Amino acid sequence: MNTIRILPERVASQIAAGEVVDRPASVVRELIDNSIDGGAERIVVTIENGGKRLVKVGDNGVGMSRDDLLLCLERNATSKIETASDLLSVKTLGFRGEAIPSIASVSRMQIVSRTQDILEGHRLRVAGGKLISIEEAGAPVGTTVEVRNLFFNIPARRKFLRAAKTETGHIVDIISRAGLPFPGISFRLTDGDKTVLNFSASDKQIPRLSALMGSNVARSIVEVEEISSELDITAYLAPSEMSRTRGDRLFIYVNGRNVRDRLVTKAIMEGYGQRLMKGQYPQAVVFLSIDPSKVDVNVHPTKQEIRFHNSRAVFQKVVYAVEKALPRSFPVFPGQGWGKDKWEVNKGEEVGLVSESVWSYSQKMQGAEAPPKAGERDQTVVKVAPEIIGQLGNTYILCQVSDGLLMVDQHAAHERIVYENLKKGFNTSQLEVQNMLVPYKLELTMKEKRIVLEKGEDLYRFGIELDHFGGNTFLLRSVPALLTDTTWDSFISELIAGLEEGELDGDALMDNVLTIMACHGAIRAGQHLTNEEITRLFAQLEEMDLPTNCPHGRPIFKHFSYYEIEKMFKRVV
Repeated sequence: MNTIRILPERVASQIAAGEVVDRPASVVRELIDNSIDGGAERIVVTIENGGKRLVKVGDNGVGMSRDDLLLCLERNATSKIETASDLLSVKTLGFRGEAIPSIASVSRMQIVSRTQDILEGHRLRVAGGKLISIEEAGAPVGTTVEVRNLFFNIPARRKFLRAAKTETGHIVDIISRAGLPFPGISFRLTDGDKTVLNFSASDKQIPRLSALMGSNVARSIVEVEEISSELDITAYLAPSEMSRTRGDRLFIYVNGRNVRDRLVTKAIMEGYGQRLMKGQYPQAVVFLSIDPSKVDVNVHPTKQEIRFHNSRAVFQKVVYAVEKALPRSFPVFPGQGWGKDKWEVNKGEEVGLVSESVWSYSQKMQGAEAPPKAGERDQTVVKVAPEIIGQLGNTYILCQVSDGLLMVDQHAAHERIVYENLKKGFNTSQLEVQNMLVPYKLELTMKEKRIVLEKGEDLYRFGIELDHFGGNTFLLRSVPALLTDTTWDSFISELIAGLEEGELDGDALMDNVLTIMACHGAIRAGQHLTNEEITRLFAQLEEMDLPTNCPHGRPIFKHFSYYEIEKMFKRVV
């Protein structure tokens, strides 16, 4: 008796459908892709019970004829490609010809469609992959697909669907992602009688960004554009202080297609670099436009995984674009930021009624001048030299700047200075080393002893000399000269833990070791500084490559505008 058998076509279709359709949101994604490829300018999605009972997608695209309606049910029937070589020039979102037959095999589906050149439309009904009927019907130009009772014939799959609220959330996410690269198309999602989402057509990205990431993030976003012969990059990047513990607001698009790509994600993270704390992800949207022949989109049936033919070049260009867009200056003293030229106070922003105007604070700092007329306030400019106020809790440095207050974390600021100086000395093999007159005795654990005995030579490259004195005792004989007022026991213990992560050949591990050294060698919170020491600290910080964040990714300074302070104290009505 044969043990190998050929599965019936219907069973094979249901199995294959699992690769394309795993929940109602997958249905919405595939149907929206078809609507966009069909030239739709308006897409309306209606759902019931989180899409488990009904998913309906209507558009005003080119529509389908009677013959096309019948053909679209056949697996691998598509209008997007004809030969295998066409895969090298795919510009549409869909092309595999699997979405409609896959959905039809696991639901009760109806399609109504009409083209511009025909007066009557056609209605097609199918259940579980079996054609029920096709007939003439009145319909506007375009296509409407109704998918009811998803997975009605696969109970095992249906029981894994989540609550209606959860499935609705996935659908909202899918539509938001789909609408972002196509601001000229309007999208609307209704759940019964309730409008859940409504994107009006626009020629700008900001309204879509605001809906997807929130208005506060959208207002703070920095836009960058890099155009080249091989790759065009447009990125919308939120400040690092708005980072999240999850990468759910990191969106990547390649030729209008929303993808999940580790290469581009890593490039974005590297572009942010030490502006991000460990375990944090930025909020960013990155659009890549590339020759279709240089990217493979036929990796997975969901079409959300891709491969670049020249991945190294793509990686480097994305890193460069992100680095270029993010701020690299520390705005305190003349020569950069607020201290250089004139600063516009609330230009174009409606401040509201206040007991003392925002403008008047800056004028009191500057001297006597007649205040502007009310209608001229939004054009007023002032020039004010920064002024060091002092320390708060011997931890934060307070500075009065032209439009408000600047708070600086003294430990984070000095940590950045020590880190970059250590790195510069290490890379140029000119790290200054200080020999101890009296060696410092350290008692290590058995595990720490083993690591030091194995990697003692690597420590020496960082200017740290440890001699084994017997047992678990070691003598610390030399350290980098930049490290002062350091608690050697905790420093060496943390440094050894960093060495345990791998070999020193990796840049990541080298940065980890240098970060530990910088942290222990920096000015501590709670340490009093004179104005001269603060001035010297700021002067050194301005010379750093990245004076905005410490090596751990924490922000070095925080700026509060007069308008924000007015709101805090309820002076803005």
